[in-house]
Amino acid sequence: MALIRSELSQRAVHPSQTVVLLPYAQLMQEAKNAWALNSEGGASAAQFLPRFETTQNWTQSLGGFEPTGDDIRLDAALDVLTATSLLARAGLAAHQNVLAQRLMQAAWSLARVAAAVAPAERAAWGVRLALELGHGLDAPVLAMEAAVGRIALAWAANSAYASDVLFAARPALLLVLEGFQIEPLADALRLRLGAQSLSIPLDLQGGRLPDSPDTGAPSRAASAAEDMPAAIALHPAQDAEDEAQTAAACVLRALEFDDPNAPANQADSRSPVALVALDRLLTRRVRAMLSERGIEVRDETGWKLSTTRAAATLMSLLRASSWDASTDAVLDWLKNAPAFETGAVTRAEIAFRKAGVRDWHGASTHPDVLVDKNGHPGNGELIHQADAIRTPLLAGRALNRWLADLGVALQTGGQWPGLVHDIAGQAVLKALHLNKAEPSEFAGFQTHLSASEFTAWVSQTLEAASFMPAHPPQAQVVILPLSQLLGRPLRAVVLPGCDEIRLPVSAEPPGDWTPAQRAVLGLPSRDALAAATRQAWQYALKSPRLDLLWRQSEGGERLMPSGFVQALLLQYSPAMAPDPRALRELSPQPCAMPQ
Repeated sequence: MALIRSELSQRAVHPSQTVVLLPYAQLMQEAKNAWALNSEGGASAAQFLPRFETTQNWTQSLGGFEPTGDDIRLDAALDVLTATSLLARAGLAAHQNVLAQRLMQAAWSLARVAAAVAPAERAAWGVRLALELGHGLDAPVLAMEAAVGRIALAWAANSAYASDVLFAARPALLLVLEGFQIEPLADALRLRLGAQSLSIPLDLQGGRLPDSPDTGAPSRAASAAEDMPAAIALHPAQDAEDEAQTAAACVLRALEFDDPNAPANQADSRSPVALVALDRLLTRRVRAMLSERGIEVRDETGWKLSTTRAAATLMSLLRASSWDASTDAVLDWLKNAPAFETGAVTRAEIAFRKAGVRDWHGASTHPDVLVDKNGHPGNGELIHQADAIRTPLLAGRALNRWLADLGVALQTGGQWPGLVHDIAGQAVLKALHLNKAEPSEFAGFQTHLSASEFTAWVSQTLEAASFMPAHPPQAQVVILPLSQLLGRPLRAVVLPGCDEIRLPVSAEPPGDWTPAQRAVLGLPSRDALAAATRQAWQYALKSPRLDLLWRQSEGGERLMPSGFVQALLLQYSPAMAPDPRALRELSPQPCAMPQ
């Protein structure tokens, strides 16, 4: 903020005419607080603020955008249908079920790069790159990969984006605060404005520990005289559960930490503890342990919507509606559908198990299922009630009709209210556009989908969407990616998952693009991604308090620590930190034998 104030003074630019682009949205409030604290009168002084924005937030403030035609929407429910349509038009309809998801992911990876090209130049950009993209992919065995790449590039290059409005914006001064990776759109806007813009690295020290070598390539051998900074504690764990328990204990211990000498704007008792999400499964386990202690957690990373209970409930209905559904699949749905009486479902399950009925279509004619041992009517009413909901979902139809009928089935089975009153259920309904009376977004997609194709579409949509739990007003712990430690005032950082699999020194770039294609398309190379990870790691090492955890085994196999951790061990030869978990002594409590 001091550098920005100095720059505004030298250029005689008023703060209100200045836009400051931040690398991620969570820094917007932090930047405003830092600006107030840096003013001459302190936080209480009346003052003008620059516009602290991200590219996405700035886009939303400049006006609405309505995608049309084949535009990339970054909405899995719609984009996978567009991908299917594009494949059919390219003569690949026979492979669309296999290639649609891959095409959508490829186009999404190009969307950030394409959006950084001015709208008037984007089509020519796509044509130019298409000539270079196919080099080395002319072999018959690579025909599918080449086709997906060409279609994805054409799709991205001929789409309009909500951020196109930013190319017409003309602030008096644009200041780009750089994170560990340069955002293509922010860089393009900076270059377009020329002298009216300036780039400032948010990490002014380059992520390095003061007076220490780069841990990615230690330059001197370990010495007994060298001591690792006291703020860093190393915790090797036996397995995933041991690592989760230790991480939860480190968080609880860090919440008790309060350095009286720490500046108020850095790490004090009001700052949260950061839990870095390198391993989502492990992080959810740690979060569950913290929730048992009543700890308020803000999760900024979320997890796949398909893994929520609400998504599983909806998918149980679709699996039960298959023509070859098993009794297990239908029973799983019946147990999640409040419209069915629990006792009746339990009696039906007992009858199915005793009779050995595995396929649901055989249940309606099996005598041992329909009549009990006393000759009384058995489970026919339950079977009839279930089939009345299942049968309308067996035949194929248009997508609009599918969604309307799915909503009716959810309401008839009593599942709809549970989805509406659950935050994850609301996310499921929104992802599938079931939260609207008429999902008009699908009016242009008249493709006839079979039951299996519709189920696959729902599954892909939920798999591509993320669920973000509600944020508490005052969080004690914040779950975030490693790269978003940058610029955050945090009391302590707990970093589990520091093993060779979850924190590699040089990770494999995402997607199916080859290194040569990534260079042509302007996607970050493996070296660039590795450099960004190294910067983020070095920045984490400067935390006021840092716990590093890794598991030593997984699935019965030996697991090595990350190369970053190995560099620390080589440089400092430190002793491992003591176990932060507190042992409790439990007194035996005899109880009566169950009757």
